[in-house]
Amino acid sequence: MGATRSVKLPPTPNGEQRTTEMTNLEWSLQFVKLKIQEMIFNGRKTDQCGVILFGSEETENIIHEKNGGYQHVSEYIPIAQPNSATLAKLDALQPSEYSGDPIDALIVGIETQDIYLNKKRTWTRKIVIVTDGQSPMEIEDWEATVKKMNSLEISLTIIGIDFDDDEFPFYEEDKSTIKVENEAFYHKLTSALDNGLVGTCIFALQEISRPDMKETKSALMGTVLRLGDVDVRPEEAIEILVKASKCTALARPKSWKKFCRREKTDDEMQVDEEEMTVFAQLKMRSEYYIDRSTQEGEEQDKMDTGSDDEEDKDKNLEKVEKEQLIRGFKYGSTYAPCPDGQFRRLNTRKGIDICGFFHAKNFRRELAMGEVQYIWADPGAPQQQVALSSIVQAMFEKGVLAIARWVSKDGMDPKMGVLQAHVDTNIDYLLWVQMPFADDVRKYTFASLENLVSKNGESVTKHPYLPTEDQLEVMGKFIDSMDIMDSGEKDDNGKPVPWYDTRKSYNPAIHRTKQALFHSAVVNDITSNPLPPLHPELLKYINPLQQALEASKDVIAECKAVFKVKEVPKKATKVRKDGHVRAVDEDEDILLLDKKPAASRKGKEPAASQVPVSPKLARPAKKSAASDSETEEESDQEPLLLTKRPFNALPTPERSMSPDVDPGRAPGRIIGSTYPLRDFKTNLAQGDVVTKAVEDIGVIIKEVVLRPFASRRHKEMIECMIAMRDTSLKEDEIDAWNAFLKDLKESCLREAGNSEFWQEVQKLGRSLSLISEPEARKLGGHSQFSDSASEAVS
Repeated sequence: MGATRSVKLPPTPNGEQRTTEMTNLEWSLQFVKLKIQEMIFNGRKTDQCGVILFGSEETENIIHEKNGGYQHVSEYIPIAQPNSATLAKLDALQPSEYSGDPIDALIVGIETQDIYLNKKRTWTRKIVIVTDGQSPMEIEDWEATVKKMNSLEISLTIIGIDFDDDEFPFYEEDKSTIKVENEAFYHKLTSALDNGLVGTCIFALQEISRPDMKETKSALMGTVLRLGDVDVRPEEAIEILVKASKCTALARPKSWKKFCRREKTDDEMQVDEEEMTVFAQLKMRSEYYIDRSTQEGEEQDKMDTGSDDEEDKDKNLEKVEKEQLIRGFKYGSTYAPCPDGQFRRLNTRKGIDICGFFHAKNFRRELAMGEVQYIWADPGAPQQQVALSSIVQAMFEKGVLAIARWVSKDGMDPKMGVLQAHVDTNIDYLLWVQMPFADDVRKYTFASLENLVSKNGESVTKHPYLPTEDQLEVMGKFIDSMDIMDSGEKDDNGKPVPWYDTRKSYNPAIHRTKQALFHSAVVNDITSNPLPPLHPELLKYINPLQQALEASKDVIAECKAVFKVKEVPKKATKVRKDGHVRAVDEDEDILLLDKKPAASRKGKEPAASQVPVSPKLARPAKKSAASDSETEEESDQEPLLLTKRPFNALPTPERSMSPDVDPGRAPGRIIGSTYPLRDFKTNLAQGDVVTKAVEDIGVIIKEVVLRPFASRRHKEMIECMIAMRDTSLKEDEIDAWNAFLKDLKESCLREAGNSEFWQEVQKLGRSLSLISEPEARKLGGHSQFSDSASEAVS
């Protein structure tokens, strides 16, 4: 194990290949330490291990102590739950010049393991031998060893340095005779075992970084499933004792801790020992202070004073203990105190209450939130199992889901969710998933991608925003070309399977963090031996399937031609003409508004401005001594940023004039879409344009209502309709109003209309209905609709 080898390292950031020299022992110990790290990482008490050395200078094992023999075999680390000290002991190992028998070490390991697990018969027993195959062996009576291992159900794995492997593949050239014979015997030994394996070390190091999932068993939590009201009508209600356990749980990467170098005390400095850097974990601590400077009556403007004196600041802080504080909740700009820490909770009872059932086809999967839970019947109560099974079977046959209210403990906030029935071969159970309350749902409305409406309320069939038949056809081909359902490997029947398999899709963040953690603990110098690349299994689904890319290449070119896809060149920034005043950059050395104390101006002539002007921004204007007016040449130049004005505490820049608001008035109309009601009243005040004003506001109302996002102007449009109806009734424009209302109803109730607006109109009743004959007769008008007819239309 003392022979050196060249090990390939990950390339540098520049792409240069690099290697390092290490002994076979150091290289193979990486596998041992990674296996032990897996046990430390999982933290299971049943994951225990020990280390036995063969070829050591010492001889220390239980068989030698009883019967002698078994030289140069020692129990280096006793069987126990591994920790960081286990890895430190492995790091201390050095190659030895002594030779030890691997079969002796195997027998010592079997005996040591059997004694330790004497009362733990259900534990899984494993032995792993790491060897270079150069040690001589006594292979007499090896069949008895195999028989003993099979009786104890021990699995044996032999990891050989540079062993031949047909599957990897790997073959070592110029192999010594003893290694060839030993390697052949190891294959013979493992083939005789019920569970034996021989592998090469380079393949084992690659496979040990393969992502694997930590299997955890969820604890069963007892609760009650209720159907009906057990308090009011107990004879019609059912209560079933059930157990809940997790079906899915969010997995996160291991959190990193913060450490710092621990300072040595005076006593430690006096002790003459080997210097060792000791790190201590940083822990969070909270302290509470009251800032007295913010109390009423004490005004302090830190921006004015510009004081950075930390000592004055600390004088205003008064430390208080946590016990003196009370909890409060923010309420606007103030706080509502809550001395008990929280307000009184709802009077809820522990259990799962079924509130109703609905068809499974109506379940909206996008609203499912949180983790999924199993609901089992109590394993120790057959009657409860039969009761739950009857409910599950009925739900399964009817194809319905249950709406359920879950309270985890008495007095806890309730959760609403859905129960789904599952019928397996040996068990019936329910699956629970939490669903949102109305407060949790975020609703967003978007304009239709298929139906476009013009300003006149007409549906548009041809538009650059609407796809053509050719575009739809080529996009369908593109989607079909990316189908990967039959792009995976073939199954036992020779049929291709889907390429993506969720069972083999691992979280790269979790396993990369785990790989970095393991590697940093295995190697002594992370700089000279950097982190290796990701395992291919983690990269399997990160990059798209090459077959899909090849299959869609021609269709992509066709899509570019049909959709006229062109690269948009980046717009170059236009260079301003010389003398144009530009905006100030963030790194400008002089701010446009720089506050200065007013006292510095006392007794002096008022300044033109308190803002020094950068020479990059403007040139100083030339003033004549006799006159304050600018010369004709100066008037043609760019005006100065800062002109002379009386002194104020802080100059206020002049407000720029806002551009005129577009009234939205189309040619030939007297009513605009921006302020229709104001335009309508203005034109009525002028007189002689009543008919035109009523006609135009009707067009505007219909146009606005049928636009996307019209809900924000519903109230405004209803006010316009009220004013329009009132004017039509008084000014004998009854026919115009009735025709408008019938047309608006038809437009709103179409597929691309606005049914919500029409419902709001209906709620107002007669105030926005058709004008009937009795109503028109009161003001000397005429209508073709009776009272009943006007109500029916609206």
